[in-house]
Amino acid sequence: MYPKMTKELADKKAALAPQNVEAWRNFSKTVFKAGALDEKTKQLIAVAIAHVTQCPYCIKAHTPQAIRKGASKEEIMEAVWVASEMRAGAAYAHANIAMEEMEKY
Repeated sequence: MYPKMTKELADKKAALAPQNVEAWRNFSKTVFKAGALDEKTKQLIAVAIAHVTQCPYCIKAHTPQAIRKGASKEEIMEAVWVASEMRAGAAYAHANIAMEEMEKY
């Protein structure tokens, strides 16, 4: 369903906007460096967010990164469950908008 990510494809995209890609890569490196949060925690957050945003490329990139940074399979799955709850919770919270509209009728 999605094109396979290859170096050739990445190079083609980068060639179309080299300054943007360089800035984004530097931003990404900075964001994922250890700071107040360690690198493993940042990768677990990325895995969870990748599931909420439903980005298959992000899931494929950040899941192995989380493992390389020391996350267990159980921690990764727990992060996915947290993401699932947050996504479901948001849908339920937005029911307030539907309730408001229903009250008009």
